[in-house]
Amino acid sequence: MIAPDSIEALKTRLDIIDVVGNYVELKKAGANFKAPCPFHEEKSPSFVVSPAKQIYHCFGCGVTGDPIRFVMEYEKLNYPEALEKLAEYYNFSLQYTQGGQKKTDTRLMQKVNDWYKTLLDSNQTVLSYLKDRGIFKSSIEKFGIGYAPASQQTVTYIKSHMFDVNEAIDLGVLGRGENNIYARFIERITFPIQAANGSMVGFGGRTITGHQAKYVNSPQTKIFNKSRLLYAYNHAKESIYKHKELIVTEGYLDVIMLHQAGFTNSVATLGTALTAEHLPLIRKGEPKIIMAYDGDNAGLNAAIKASKLVSAAGMDGGVVIFGEGLDPADMVKNGQIEELNTLLRRPKPFIEFVLEQSVHAFDINNPKAKEEALHSGIAYLKTLSPLLQEEYRPYLAALLNVNKAVVRLQKAPQNRQMPHLSPVLNNEDVWELSLIKTIIEIPALIENILDFIDPSQLHAHAHEFTLALQGQQDHPLLVKTILNDSIKPFKEEDLKNELLFFLRNYYAKELKKVKDQRDISFDKKAFMIRQYTEKINKLRRGELVAFQV
Repeated sequence: MIAPDSIEALKTRLDIIDVVGNYVELKKAGANFKAPCPFHEEKSPSFVVSPAKQIYHCFGCGVTGDPIRFVMEYEKLNYPEALEKLAEYYNFSLQYTQGGQKKTDTRLMQKVNDWYKTLLDSNQTVLSYLKDRGIFKSSIEKFGIGYAPASQQTVTYIKSHMFDVNEAIDLGVLGRGENNIYARFIERITFPIQAANGSMVGFGGRTITGHQAKYVNSPQTKIFNKSRLLYAYNHAKESIYKHKELIVTEGYLDVIMLHQAGFTNSVATLGTALTAEHLPLIRKGEPKIIMAYDGDNAGLNAAIKASKLVSAAGMDGGVVIFGEGLDPADMVKNGQIEELNTLLRRPKPFIEFVLEQSVHAFDINNPKAKEEALHSGIAYLKTLSPLLQEEYRPYLAALLNVNKAVVRLQKAPQNRQMPHLSPVLNNEDVWELSLIKTIIEIPALIENILDFIDPSQLHAHAHEFTLALQGQQDHPLLVKTILNDSIKPFKEEDLKNELLFFLRNYYAKELKKVKDQRDISFDKKAFMIRQYTEKINKLRRGELVAFQV
């Protein structure tokens, strides 16, 4: 069981934007951040994250919570598992009330990696290979490159060091066959893969002995998801934030050699194309994105897909395609640093690159193929903002050698309204919610309010009013109000006039109800009319009247 004090200590380190931003691409919206909700399908963002309140709320499906709740819901974890996941991310050591401190997942990974590194030091064949590829000893040390031996040696190492075999399987170090346990990495150069905080989460491996697959990665595990990770991001992030630029390449050796040549803002995808799940990570620090891909068909297709993805997400940058069978690693090895620097300084902008590739994929001398190229270009332009669509219409027209008028982009209806984040509210609803927000944000005014207002007087939000008085600010109904920027708390100097306004209307309605009643005695009716009339007159004179049951 995790110690309560340890949980509280972890909570103080958590930041809602940092945690949610690792899963969802957040965009600034006033004091808050917004995104499409990760818990239900939607086109217009209604998921709001508040850094000030350290909470999130979806105005579409109603989900609400803090950083721990988000990880629980997104990763489908229970409370202790979510705490351990967050502790791993923040490199925080949780304390346990029973059995001492639990061994962390990364301890096993780190020990195996240390062992792989010692095996590399004594393997002249592998060291010669790395030297031939131009990799310095300093780079081997920086990136923790190692060597995985025959399968049984790794299995024996795990068992002899008293590591849990099942844990090694869960973490992708070992695998389980029908009749045996085997190592995932066999006779391969190993590249440790780390999360953004530097903790070990997996391995990449390259064969030098003719295995069928040149490269393999760790399988999907509870700490390894290749669609969210970028190789060497932990080494590159400081440079990325400083220079506001991120270079994305295709492989481990490209990254290592680029870092070796001074391009320390380089990372690589892990045997997969850039995905939407990568976007929150590459957007951090709002860098310019440079895609540095090989010129073969696989590299070109990957560059097109990545360019479509990041340009549709509104990111700036461009593409560098390496021709003549070269890649970044080859250019560094060959001493072509200046040529490489020139290429990386002049990338082809994403939108121009995609439009050119969309057109070049067709024989535009054939009228039918030319029409298909037009439709392909228009379909891509429609993924961009209205301004960019209009700006790049002439570019597509020029590529196709047609009049700009031919490039027709469907206009949004002029009377289209922005979607509401919450149901349309009338003036009374807004007033009540503003009163509730005042209680939440300016608790010193609660006594002034309670002298004159009772929950029973509110017609739409009496329950929320009561929740606010009870301090239940994590209740979904209150979170919804807290994060709705259109609801403003009353200023202290305006509170009296607001209460006078509300109470005049309230007692005027009560007076009308009494006058219309036919099921009470004349004496009681006359008494109530005098009471309400007296209160209304006091309120008109600027005197607040206390609520009475």
